[in-house]
Amino acid sequence: MTITTCIFDAYGTLFDVTAAARQAAAEPAFADIAQDWPVLAEYWRQKQLQYTWLRAVTGAHDDFWTVTQQGLDWALEKTGHQGNAALRARLLALYWELEAFGEVPQMLQRLKAGGLNTAILSNGSRAMLDGAVKSAGIAGHLDDVLSVDAVGIFKPSALVYEMVGQRFGCAPGQVLFVSSNGWDAAAATGFGFETAWVNRGQDPVDRLPWIPAHVLGDLTGIPALAGV
Repeated sequence: MTITTCIFDAYGTLFDVTAAARQAAAEPAFADIAQDWPVLAEYWRQKQLQYTWLRAVTGAHDDFWTVTQQGLDWALEKTGHQGNAALRARLLALYWELEAFGEVPQMLQRLKAGGLNTAILSNGSRAMLDGAVKSAGIAGHLDDVLSVDAVGIFKPSALVYEMVGQRFGCAPGQVLFVSSNGWDAAAATGFGFETAWVNRGQDPVDRLPWIPAHVLGDLTGIPALAGV
């Protein structure tokens, strides 16, 4: 089936989730995380994801911004930086201005030039996503930004993936879904999407009932997979 629509996860896929901790660590005021910012960033991301899964399973949905703050608080305590209110505030502020990976603008431009629909489908709140898209300067390359705010549950619920067909009127097989999260790409495969896992860290494939159709090191190969 011909691909008509390319859908992207946001955090870790289009936007570098480590950028906030990396940028803060480079600022003199926060030199105390200069050595351990990668660990802090990893813990923050792990807990952010874990809290979305737990909330989805238990039906205790909350705004992704709340989950992001809770994940950071756990990570700060784990790394011994709890109580540093200025650091916490700076990291949260930077999260609204995450850098896009370098290949993102040109990749999206190629997809649009090829006549494809392009959109984000993310656990992020709409306000957070709009901030990141604006900061990265990619709004002109996207047809829409779809947030789980509309359905009140986090991925990998099928209710989230269903939003794509509802928005673009396409069958699952016409969608190329791209995510840096192996579990997300796997669940989207189970839903019926053509999938690509952007495995920048060269991680093992998750042991789940489904596997991503394609595994890439970055986003540069997405237009070719989409047929443009």
